[in-house]
Amino acid sequence: MPEFWVSSGHHLTRRDAGGGLVVTDELLLAYLARPELVPPDEACDAERALYAALLADPRRRVAPAEVAALADADARENWEMILAFRDRLLAARSVEAAYLDLVRRGAAGTPPLFLNQLVHLILRNALDGCDDPYTLRAAELFFRPQRASVSNGSLLLADAELIDEAEGAGRPSPLVAMLGREPVSELDVLTGDNAWTYWSRSDAFSMALNLGSDPRSREGLARAIEAFLRHLMAVEVAVAPIPAIEDRDWRWFVGLDAEGTRIGNALWRGEAVDSATSERVLALFRLAILDPARADPRLEGRPVYLLLAMSPDRLVTMKPQNLIAGLPLVATGEA
Repeated sequence: MPEFWVSSGHHLTRRDAGGGLVVTDELLLAYLARPELVPPDEACDAERALYAALLADPRRRVAPAEVAALADADARENWEMILAFRDRLLAARSVEAAYLDLVRRGAAGTPPLFLNQLVHLILRNALDGCDDPYTLRAAELFFRPQRASVSNGSLLLADAELIDEAEGAGRPSPLVAMLGREPVSELDVLTGDNAWTYWSRSDAFSMALNLGSDPRSREGLARAIEAFLRHLMAVEVAVAPIPAIEDRDWRWFVGLDAEGTRIGNALWRGEAVDSATSERVLALFRLAILDPARADPRLEGRPVYLLLAMSPDRLVTMKPQNLIAGLPLVATGEA
């Protein structure tokens, strides 16, 4: 099976008996190696000493006085956040349990970057053995914000960081500049013909996803949602893309992002939603909880609807924690 998402850090950890990922020293050292944490040239001696001590023992207890001794206020704040995050990882029995704890008890003070990295790592574990590039590319939405655009009548999603870098560089190709096209037009769109190349570029996040007219893309996102919930919540669900919500008595929905939640709430309250807002809904799914014993009785056997939308500036920022917090499940102690 080809390797994918090496940048997730999957190779730096190992599975426990339950299939979760153990927090290893190697994983902690990878966090410490992030550019945001490497002391800058102007760092004080106290910060350099703290960093060196953690490199030698990434699990060592850090006394509050050690952080308070740092000369720079921003450095103190950064180290307080990373150490609090590290301590929550160490207190949990697995990476997955740590993520669930962050979702359920609150992630205030945890940088979104670190939450996305956890989801990246967890999905790499959940999708281990997956041989479908469409599922893997769609799963990137869980931890990589996307830019939406329309090209040749198709709704395309491209990695927002790549697009922002291309726009910020201010050097589009002459053809793109002449035609007034967007940077996404220079990316390869995932198709049946080039899907085999995904494996060699999975860590570049450089393939666009045709979410509009290629049904394999929405099916891939459905499979990724199923795998995520199976792995984290120990629940079997069946997720299917749908063109519209035709159920007049829909009981439950989950917004897969902030915009999807906002639009779903408006529809739930019976408010009028203008066409511009409706057009920001990119995908709809119907989710069935296969084990009735795991479903909240209030659901009464009905499906859950999932809404994925984009912001007015065409940014798609999926919030997978909404699936954990929003699904009407009966707890079984899986965390």
